[in-house]
Amino acid sequence: MSQRILIVEDEVDLANLIEITLNNAGFVVQKFYCGQQGLEAALSGKYDLLMLDIMLPLVDGLEICRQVRLKDPLTPIMMLTARDTETDRVMGLNMGADDYLTKPFSIRELQARVSALLRRACLAQTVQEHNKDIVFADFVIEPSCHKVSYGQREIELTSTEFDLLYFLAQHPGQVFNRSQLLDSVWGYNHLGYEHTVNSHINRLRAKLEQQENLPKLVHTIWGVGYKFEYAKVS
Repeated sequence: MSQRILIVEDEVDLANLIEITLNNAGFVVQKFYCGQQGLEAALSGKYDLLMLDIMLPLVDGLEICRQVRLKDPLTPIMMLTARDTETDRVMGLNMGADDYLTKPFSIRELQARVSALLRRACLAQTVQEHNKDIVFADFVIEPSCHKVSYGQREIELTSTEFDLLYFLAQHPGQVFNRSQLLDSVWGYNHLGYEHTVNSHINRLRAKLEQQENLPKLVHTIWGVGYKFEYAKVS
């Protein structure tokens, strides 16, 4: 069955170009130029990937992303934005988006990034089916059900946050730089997209550190990268 992609983009020519490109690649595409219509479709339909412009009529892409994430933490979301500033990129990621593309972008880059997101989603399913649980005392990562828990409390993570945590926890004590994490978790290594890693690390760390008595797990090695380390609080 063909994978389904929802595009919410108010630039008609660009939306049509993306639709044609993805149709030619074998995807089933549904598109909307209005944020309100896009939000209704995103919440009611079943899609393999959402592509959301930030600036949209009635409801912007950030709000669509936020509302979708309240209902569905797993479906990949890519933000499309003409705003080439760090703040705008980080806002999208902080709302739960998995990736972003800054306009103008090449069709080749679009195809590569869509393929990477969908490939990672498929790999995540394989991980859920075949990989073993990771256990550090009361902290448990269960790929079979895409679940992270500490004691009796479940920690809700997006698909990307889960993949990032699972990858780091598979290599406790090993330090990875942002380029390595982009390549290993996102499936690409593209100069200029390191903020993707920073934002997801910050979101992941914030969710973990909200858990009472949970030791610090994700550590920053300044000037180098990040590592997972579990040290039980005495």
